[in-house]
Amino acid sequence: MKIIKRNGAEAVFDRRKIKAAVQKASDAAREEVRLSDSQITLIALNVEALCRQMNRAVGVEEIQDMVEDQLMDQKAFDVARGYITYRYVQSLKRQSNTTDERILTLIECNNEDIKQENSNKNPTVNSVQRDYMAGEVSKDLTERLLLPPDIVQAHKEGIIHFHDADYFAQHMHNCDLVDLDDMLQNGTVISGTLIEKPHSFSTACNIATQIIAQVASSQYGGQSISLTHLAPFVDVSRKKLTAEVEEEMKGLDIPEERKKEIVERRLRAEVNRGVQTIQYQVVTLMTTNGQAPFITVFMYLNETKNEREKEDLALIIEETIRQRYQGVKNEAGVWITPAFPKLIYVLEEDNVRPGTRFYYLTELAAKCTARRMVPDYISEKKMLELKVDKNGNGNCYPCMGCRSFLTPYVDENGRPKYYGRFNQGVVTINLVDAALSSGGDMDAFWKIFEERLELCHRALRVRHERLLGTKSDAAPILWQYGALARLKPGETIDKLLYGGYSTISLGYAGLYECVKYMTGRSHTDEEAKPFALAVMQKLNDKCKEWKAAENIDYSPYGTPLESTTYKFARCLQRRFGIIPGITDRGYITNSYHVHVAEEIDAFTKLKFESEFQQLSPGGAISYVEVPNMQDNLEAIMSLLQFIYDNIMYAELNTKSDYCSCCGYDGEIRIVEDDGKLVWECPKCGNRDQRMLHVARRTCGYIGTQFWNQGRTQEIRDRVLHL
Repeated sequence: MKIIKRNGAEAVFDRRKIKAAVQKASDAAREEVRLSDSQITLIALNVEALCRQMNRAVGVEEIQDMVEDQLMDQKAFDVARGYITYRYVQSLKRQSNTTDERILTLIECNNEDIKQENSNKNPTVNSVQRDYMAGEVSKDLTERLLLPPDIVQAHKEGIIHFHDADYFAQHMHNCDLVDLDDMLQNGTVISGTLIEKPHSFSTACNIATQIIAQVASSQYGGQSISLTHLAPFVDVSRKKLTAEVEEEMKGLDIPEERKKEIVERRLRAEVNRGVQTIQYQVVTLMTTNGQAPFITVFMYLNETKNEREKEDLALIIEETIRQRYQGVKNEAGVWITPAFPKLIYVLEEDNVRPGTRFYYLTELAAKCTARRMVPDYISEKKMLELKVDKNGNGNCYPCMGCRSFLTPYVDENGRPKYYGRFNQGVVTINLVDAALSSGGDMDAFWKIFEERLELCHRALRVRHERLLGTKSDAAPILWQYGALARLKPGETIDKLLYGGYSTISLGYAGLYECVKYMTGRSHTDEEAKPFALAVMQKLNDKCKEWKAAENIDYSPYGTPLESTTYKFARCLQRRFGIIPGITDRGYITNSYHVHVAEEIDAFTKLKFESEFQQLSPGGAISYVEVPNMQDNLEAIMSLLQFIYDNIMYAELNTKSDYCSCCGYDGEIRIVEDDGKLVWECPKCGNRDQRMLHVARRTCGYIGTQFWNQGRTQEIRDRVLHL
């Protein structure tokens, strides 16, 4: 059994250390109240049993809490008082060097918490360690100087989560919907170099990747671009190639049709190279955050301006999906599933039914999803119903990364605007903690919920105010050169923080456990569902109230917990103990999702969750877990048609693994070893993560660098929905 030390390093559980600590506290007490050897042994044994019940590595602070509880059970109050005093004194001593210790264990790759904080970062790489080191300093500054003490305490206790504190010291924001169209058509500046409008599709793709890298280094969240903005450059290349062919064949008796065939063949070759540039540069780029850019690529045929552009976009989409289906080669030359770019394919009337004009693209997308887990799918039909602007018009547009959606917005000219907008940041409420704090009393729950929401509101205000006064010079690619705006040097970004131009997100987590505790039933149960919807409605009502008062676009957001799902679970166990069905796992459920272990079919799950997507306008995505579907594409096509008719945004989760030791390409399994979950090849038994490629989607994005113990348990517990 393993424990996690204060500096994040992992160690073997040692009962003798508990006995020694209790013995010291006992020896320091008056003789008549000291504990016997048998009492001390019993306390140590009871703590060990409690740790084993957790089914995960327990933190030192948790163990010390258990010791205190055991001392109280033994009515050894004087000993307990001495033990608590000793803890407090040691805590004061540690405050001066906690950050130093965490950084040192990080550099030596001994910090288990940080090593598995982000499943797309390799913690052994210098650039990642540098980013984590800066993050530790930022978190320290944030906790000591930049946040109110009660918000810091609530964050530490898992009552709320103040996201991305490792970047908060700087004036940085979360997600972006990049205005690639403006940057390509009107030019931009990268690292002090003027980049003019490209004269070919391949050049446009190359510039796009440079923009992606620059944007990723200027913010900390996801970003999205649309392939539609690259489509006009296909015709630019077509005209250029036509002129070249005419020149080459000048004076020759070559039929016009033959010339067109040559042009189109060369054009396809250029589209192939351009798409390959995006694919390979994105997965090989390393940003200042120590990772590949968290980039999403949007594929929406009806976004084009004319039929020529639509046909060219279809060509780009086809090539993008074909290349993603193939994958990328790892260092051993084996084709594997890359994490990025994330692809989103829009289901439309002319591509979702058999016999429609672009149905072949949807079939290709389904084939790719079955093998590589992407693309994900947006229903144009449902999005037009849900994203209605003040003019009464529905809009279809991409999220800013994995799921963070902008709210409908109309500019001063009465036109809808989405590209060039962004999200200011996220604070998440732990719904499970609110429920448990109420003791199951409904009146108490709504009172506590209200108080916790106001706590989140104040934390979000801190995020907003941290961005106020930020000058455009802080990130020229964003604020001056078109990614988000064309502000003047020295101008602040303040006007972009109000009026709905940007959003700020009230996240939520653990709706399933909250409802289960308060009603005794899953929120999929018809009797419990009204309470679940009422909780969601409350989130929406508060955001509307704050927005009306402050002109800041607060928006409910289905938080994509990755490492925080484990943190919240540990905090709940520490505060409330092990409650069957509520706190007895190393994770809590993301946002509104059906619990991963609940038996439910794919169609029922998507239909049920569609109601909750509607109440999560700031961001939401639903998924279904499916087996290997490469030989059953008809079932996937049925699912896609169901998604089109019923839910705005959904994805299919499958497995895409590879063992470099033996060449096994089936599912890498999760096994338990001395209380710890580890990944193991079922063919050769390999457990060396450096020799395993495991791709799983855990929070919208695909992760390939493994996960903490809570998230690993959640992955293990997933049931199939098809």
